[in-house]
Amino acid sequence: MKKLLLFSLFIILFLNSCGTVSQNTKQPTRRPSPTPSNIGTKTNSVTQTEREYQALLKTYKPETAEVLNSLLNDSSNSPTVSISVENNSNCNMVLTISSKNYFKKIPIAAHKTGAAMVPKDQNYNLSGMLCSSVYEKTKFITNSFSIKLSN
Repeated sequence: MKKLLLFSLFIILFLNSCGTVSQNTKQPTRRPSPTPSNIGTKTNSVTQTEREYQALLKTYKPETAEVLNSLLNDSSNSPTVSISVENNSNCNMVLTISSKNYFKKIPIAAHKTGAAMVPKDQNYNLSGMLCSSVYEKTKFITNSFSIKLSN
């Protein structure tokens, strides 16, 4: 079962990385409306998130090979683990991963999966705007971690 799950994730990440060059750039059908988060931080509107997504796509280098190697090989001794996020919404998003010594933004297209390698055994803040909803989570990551988001 674990091999089937890993193989499925491999296929998803591989197919996702094949399509990152020519993303569908249609604007979301929803009207932009800022939504305050639970802790009072200022959040981006849907339009601002889409602009950030488009700008980030120009310079972002996916870590697909590293993530797949980590998932398919025994990486228990590795100092890094993978974080993968499946965006099941109709909106593009930018996921921010940050900790004391780490910061990265990952553009994730609508109905695609994004992933990154991060140092393990650290507390991470994961955040992003998904359509008009704010996603925020703090997690201590020791193993590979996967999230499915939808609106």
